Amino acid sequence: MKDTIKVSIAGASGYSGVELLRILTRHRHATVEKLFANTSAGKRVGELYPWFAGRVDLVYEQYTAEAACSSDVVFIALPSGEAMNLVPGLLERGKKVIDLGGDFRLKNASLYEKFYKHEHTAKSTLAHAVFGLPEWNRSQIKSAMLVANPGCYPTSAIIPLAPVLKEGLIEKNGITISSLSGVSGAGRSASVDLSFAEVNESVKAYKVGVHQHTPEMRTVLEEIAGDQVSLTFVPHLLPLTRGIYTSIYAPLARSVTQGEVLSVFQKYYSGEPFVRFSENAIPEIKNVNYTNYIDIGFRMYPDNNQLILLSAIDNLIKGAAGQAVQNMNLMFGLDEREGLL
Repeated sequence: MKDTIKVSIAGASGYSGVELLRILTRHRHATVEKLFANTSAGKRVGELYPWFAGRVDLVYEQYTAEAACSSDVVFIALPSGEAMNLVPGLLERGKKVIDLGGDFRLKNASLYEKFYKHEHTAKSTLAHAVFGLPEWNRSQIKSAMLVANPGCYPTSAIIPLAPVLKEGLIEKNGITISSLSGVSGAGRSASVDLSFAEVNESVKAYKVGVHQHTPEMRTVLEEIAGDQVSLTFVPHLLPLTRGIYTSIYAPLARSVTQGEVLSVFQKYYSGEPFVRFSENAIPEIKNVNYTNYIDIGFRMYPDNNQLILLSAIDNLIKGAAGQAVQNMNLMFGLDEREGLL
């Protein structure tokens, strides 16, 4: 373990990049050296985000691989399609990389191109990426050079579903996932559709049947279940700044009691530092926002032979920056809770 981990962030002026910086300023073993944000280059952090005034005396820079390579690890918090242009050069220089975008989450380049709607130009690098879900891939993350940080929606769905799928409590087909997200999940770029006047006092579904996180959920769950999994995923936009609330409707594979479901969650998650589950409490976004926790609740629906799973996360923390720092901690042999509590 290094005494001090030197960090660079590409895409440091966006919402996830800012959350990374916020977390890393309280991390005892990390020092942020470089902040790259091409559109904000030349501006001080405190100028763009006054919260950092007097705390962070850094200036946003134009990205170059040479500048980033003074660091031990580079976080990439850029829109999908951009990380693939940066990652190969960083890996060639022996740098550890954590990508918060979607470029390396899917091993199948054709599947990526179908759902993300552009060509993947770093196909040979896909095989080297480790999916950064600590609760299920901890050992692989520890030795990884490239971690593909999970999407926010997949984090909220995979963690509740994985134990009951693996233990055969639910069917592998007919799973329905309905998620509601705050508008920060779409990033910081200006958009009429995401303006206050458009989203306030309204809820709407979007990208129904074509959302890019659908194959991510399916492929990861298939690896865990050891078999094909079919699911329906429908995301919704909420008039909130942050937070994701996910409701999952899963057909039971056999007669199952509430106690059996609880025992399965205890088996897989009782030692997990950021998973909180309860057979009584119903998760709420307000209880997880600004934290790296996922809260999980569940109910039996015996009339329909269904298990209802409910989860809540902060999309910018457990769904992005917090989970990325958790992964960094594992990659450098640190307590994975460092900077996150």
